[in-house]
Amino acid sequence: MGAGVVKRSRNGKGRARSQPMAEINVTPFVDVMLVLLIIFMVAAPLLTVGVPLELPKTAAQAVPAEPEEPLSVSVTPDGPILVMTTEVPEAELVTRLRAVAAERQSDKIYLRADGAIPYARIMEVMGALNAAGFNNIVLVTEAGGPRMDAGSDG
Repeated sequence: MGAGVVKRSRNGKGRARSQPMAEINVTPFVDVMLVLLIIFMVAAPLLTVGVPLELPKTAAQAVPAEPEEPLSVSVTPDGPILVMTTEVPEAELVTRLRAVAAERQSDKIYLRADGAIPYARIMEVMGALNAAGFNNIVLVTEAGGPRMDAGSDG
């Protein structure tokens, strides 16, 4: 901050008297903001809760980011189906997804499934997603899998 000007005035006895400066000390404010920044930087990674899955590896490119938070459905190897992080019984899956679809702008949904799950089970879940109104289903995989065109580098 800039230097404050001290105004000197003379009282009736001939002595100079200084008046208080009206200047804000921002140091405590900056200290509090830095502490809050550190707290949020430490806490932010802890807020992303995921379902532990062993996703299959592929050579597919990443999907571009969406303006709306992506809706994800996870199929675990033990059998439960999770919408985001909430376990949903199979009988209620279509009903709950229809309620969610009514509130969302996008019909895109991300399907995450463990690599050990049979193909038929994944197709059953995809059919339920389609019945709930989600026609744009993205299958989530991990990068770094085998390439099918490895021999055609020529």
